[in-house]
Amino acid sequence: MHSNLGFLGGNIPALFVTMGKRVAVVLAGCGVYDGSEIHESSAVLVHLSREGAQAEVYAPNVDQMHVVDHVKGQPTQEKRNVLVESARIARGNIKDLTKLDVKGLDALIIPGGFGVAKNLSTWATQGKNCTVSKEVEDVLKAFHAAKKPIGLCCISPVLAAKIFPGCELTVGHDTECEKWPYAKTAETVKELGCKHINKHVTEVHVDVKNKLVTTSAFMCNAPIHEIYDGIGKMIKEVIRLA
Repeated sequence: MHSNLGFLGGNIPALFVTMGKRVAVVLAGCGVYDGSEIHESSAVLVHLSREGAQAEVYAPNVDQMHVVDHVKGQPTQEKRNVLVESARIARGNIKDLTKLDVKGLDALIIPGGFGVAKNLSTWATQGKNCTVSKEVEDVLKAFHAAKKPIGLCCISPVLAAKIFPGCELTVGHDTECEKWPYAKTAETVKELGCKHINKHVTEVHVDVKNKLVTTSAFMCNAPIHEIYDGIGKMIKEVIRLA
């Protein structure tokens, strides 16, 4: 059997030198009402794979704010752990968020879902007066300080609004209607001193200064393929900036 090492002495084939970007994906549980939105999380992982990037999945090792019965839409008495639940989406290949080291990573993605507003922050109960989990805030600030791109979709852009005053982002549209049932979020983001840019669900906004890429995803009452396409554009822009 001939060794491929012989190629290393001359013109090295692209196969040997092309390295995919390493992208941290931070989850907040499993399920739209109390964790990460599963379709958004899956779309993120699929589009990262399509772009040749290596996803590294993390979640905080903390209890969920509560557990919601996704049939009834009501809280239950059950207790669940964010890391353990997020592992369902990651097929078990997941690390505690405290183990994340920004030095070895090229970008950060946080999908949406109510878990962002309940487990990664207190946005669900306190709105603009919320606090962001220290672990999550530290990670966001580390990527920002290193000038590495951050992709946020659905409700997760509110984390940036809270941590990076004056940043530009989108959570969709700012006028509430059947298509945009969560449009008041845009007004709250503005109250935090950020610039909100109205975008359709298949569009993204890129804040070049802050290397922040956002898209509305399920903030819009849209067909699932449009959610998927918008997340795909977010991933493309994040990889381009990485």
